[in-house]
Amino acid sequence: MTPGATILPVATGRVTLTAFWRALRRYPLLAWASVAAATAASVAAVVVPILLGRLVDLVVAGGTVGSLLLTSALILGAGLAAAILTGAANWLVTEWGMRACADLREEVLDRALRMDATRLESAGSGDVASRVTEDVERVTDSVRLAAGIFTALVTVVITFAGFATLDWRIAAAFLVVFPVYVLSLRRFVPQAKRLYAAEREAAAVRTQSVLNTFTGARTVHAYGMQERQSRRVEQASRHAVVARLRAVRGFLWFANTMNYAEALGLTAVLLTGFLLVRAGDSTVGDVTAAALLFHRLFGPLGLLLMSFNDIQSAGAALARLVGISGLDVPATRPARPISGWLPTSVTAKSVWHRYPGGPAVVQDVSIEIAEGQSLAIVGESGAGKTTLAAILGGVFPAAEGEVWLGDRRIGELDPAELRRTVGVVTQEVHVFAGTLADDLRLAAPAASDDDLHAALRLVEADGWVNALPDGLSTRVGDGEHPLTAGQAQQVALARIALLDPPIVVLDEASAEAGSAGARQLERASAALIRGRTAVVVAHRLSQAHTCDRIAVMAHGRIVELGAPDDLVAAGGRYAELWSAWRR
Repeated sequence: MTPGATILPVATGRVTLTAFWRALRRYPLLAWASVAAATAASVAAVVVPILLGRLVDLVVAGGTVGSLLLTSALILGAGLAAAILTGAANWLVTEWGMRACADLREEVLDRALRMDATRLESAGSGDVASRVTEDVERVTDSVRLAAGIFTALVTVVITFAGFATLDWRIAAAFLVVFPVYVLSLRRFVPQAKRLYAAEREAAAVRTQSVLNTFTGARTVHAYGMQERQSRRVEQASRHAVVARLRAVRGFLWFANTMNYAEALGLTAVLLTGFLLVRAGDSTVGDVTAAALLFHRLFGPLGLLLMSFNDIQSAGAALARLVGISGLDVPATRPARPISGWLPTSVTAKSVWHRYPGGPAVVQDVSIEIAEGQSLAIVGESGAGKTTLAAILGGVFPAAEGEVWLGDRRIGELDPAELRRTVGVVTQEVHVFAGTLADDLRLAAPAASDDDLHAALRLVEADGWVNALPDGLSTRVGDGEHPLTAGQAQQVALARIALLDPPIVVLDEASAEAGSAGARQLERASAALIRGRTAVVVAHRLSQAHTCDRIAVMAHGRIVELGAPDDLVAAGGRYAELWSAWRR
């Protein structure tokens, strides 16, 4: 892999081709059927101009009516067969490529969903989104073109074989086009690779800018940033357009060169044929067939050469997809069955963490949370609270040090078992589009309606859920029935209740709600963590004060640790925070 402009890699050309070929090889039957249909179609198409040349010779030599009619019938039959077989070949090749692209899309999405959270956050959602949307669409659209390219390749090979049945000197005259092709490709291909890679990167930046505008719309309006944010989007869009135009200008030069080569080649074939016929070394029919064969090559050769524009663009997009699919992510292993659960401890030993290119945000933290005990983490913004909680919850691994869940290292648990063991609720939760019941069952697919209502009652959400137009069947999420920030948090907490893990990590789960909503969420959180081992990143000290112990963080380190009343009595930093909070 070679690094791109972002944290996420872009695959090299060799790795990209290997990955795509591996996807194509999964469908051998389609592969052989495609090759057979394309070959048969090309043979039938090449037979047509050769028979037309024979027809010309029959006319010149005064052939019989029967021979003329038979040759004409053969021409019509070959033309019809070529049309039918070409359609079949295009369908088969398209089906073959589409299946390979579908597999690649699923692989990319799987890797993106299981990607290390630190890397994903550093890269930004725009880069990932553009890869699994715009880049996938670019590759998928190119598959349709690939069907024509594949058939064109076979046609070129078969047409050269057709030239071999004619005078070799006419075929040699055709070769004058190749120096022009070679020189044009030597200049265009390296330039196009760079231009289209820059275009895809600019498209990713544009996507990121648009996503930031939509997701941060409330903040934009709150601070009156509409014009400023619009300028940012406009600037990103302008850069994407400029990058696209640079690539198009390079292609237009290449296209004009190809037209010149075709004119030169046809002129050479006709001139050579004229000289051979005048010298009596060839027939008018052979020259006619050669000219028609060369003219027939205009389409396939033009498609092959002109498609470098789309091939380079699709290749850049495919390299970005393969860059994600080639990432090392935790392998999915069969989760061991878990029947019920027992409380388990959480232990951190000399944990350090830093984000790429930044300073350490967690420094030498060692702490043990006993079975069934709750720990609140408090501190000023930037103290490292969220990062430490994410490490303890297995959201991403620590850069240094170890985290143990009971008597097992957290890295020894496969992803499914880890998520069954540790439930995590962050400040930013997402309500998925669909019915509320479906949203809740993401955590427990086999849960009954009674189970759903029990979980909602636990987090004090049953009142507003029963008031919904269709209860659990009400459609929520984007474009559907809106939920408040507090209600969305309650849904997230209810999912954890349905998952029923022995360890819970709550990251400022009441920060987005108002005062009344925050108190309700605090009660819901307290009910959820009761009897479980819990880590609570507390935005409100009233929530922290209900936990068994409190860890006060500053500059990535734990500076105070103890029971709430003991810390207040000690008169240290937490005592100051508590006093200020109560005032």
